[in-house]
Amino acid sequence: FQVDFWQPDYVTLVKPKMQVDFRVEADKVFEVEHLLKENKVEYRVLINNLKNALDAQFDSKARSTSHSYEKYNTWEKIAAWTEDITVQNPDLVSRSVIGETYEGRPMYLLKLGKSGTNKKAIFMDCGFHAREWISPAFCQWFVKEAVETYGKDNVMTRLLNNLDFYVLPVLNIDGYIYTWTNDRMWRKTRSKNSGSFCIGTDPNRNFDAGWCSIGASRRPCDSTYCGSAPESEKETKALADFIREHLSTIKAYLTIHSYSQLLLFPYSYTYKYPENYEELNSIASAAAKQLATLYNTEYTYGPGATTIYPAAGGSDDWAYDQGIKYSFTFELRDTGYYGFLLPESQIKPTCEETLLAVKYIANYVLDHLY
Repeated sequence: FQVDFWQPDYVTLVKPKMQVDFRVEADKVFEVEHLLKENKVEYRVLINNLKNALDAQFDSKARSTSHSYEKYNTWEKIAAWTEDITVQNPDLVSRSVIGETYEGRPMYLLKLGKSGTNKKAIFMDCGFHAREWISPAFCQWFVKEAVETYGKDNVMTRLLNNLDFYVLPVLNIDGYIYTWTNDRMWRKTRSKNSGSFCIGTDPNRNFDAGWCSIGASRRPCDSTYCGSAPESEKETKALADFIREHLSTIKAYLTIHSYSQLLLFPYSYTYKYPENYEELNSIASAAAKQLATLYNTEYTYGPGATTIYPAAGGSDDWAYDQGIKYSFTFELRDTGYYGFLLPESQIKPTCEETLLAVKYIANYVLDHLY
């Protein structure tokens, strides 16, 4: 496994091999290193100073009050953007509220596409894990590209003429806000847990797909806590309810995470392969090749359990088991040097290359509707 030393605050065990976080005081770092060496545990130091890494995310300390596609935006800016993009593009974009978060914030969903009858749809969400800031940045970028290139780019025009895209820019809004105000490395939701002082549930362990059977924790203080029951979180239930209500039209599910540069498909809660394994593997392979054509960024692809690690309760597995046969998880840049603290300078190239893969998958789905 791999260990990151996030000074001065903590040490964390992270992707790609396993996801277990633990913290130590800065003055204990060398002691921990000694123990790892003594036990012949392979590790590498990625970040020596957390404060410097946090500062390095931003191109400048001066933050604009306006929304930008090439900078990380606060939730307030993203929420305002969802309204603005809808008002500016009424023929292509509409906005709805599919639920509210634990702390009472509206969950905005954008629907992209030209009006038409009997259109099938692709659902894409971002911002499951609060600290994965590049994820919401991509959802915003995708919407921008859709409205700006419609009528100019043949593939995007064909997609929007024949498909609808449901885009949820941030699922875990409460957690996302918390990463801006209190703890940049926060992962979970912000719900209270009965009988525990620890806050939050991992929303990507909270779905009814092998729930809490493997790669998830029943301890509320753990970062992979599965919750008190499937869909115990208001955010995950809102998402699941929407998809259940639109199962007849949603033909693909894409969920955007970071980091590791992976393109995953079911299953993660079992080592069993999905029925259409060969097809999903072929799509993932081709999409990864498309992604690499721009900046030579290498993605690994395959079933979640064997490609990264087993994890029960994920939204991609759940969507697949609902009958959505094209279900994929993206783990965006990078492979660990910056990790969750990917600099703003990498937003544009990350989104540009990811868009190529998403368009490939969407075009394939359009050609293989079921």
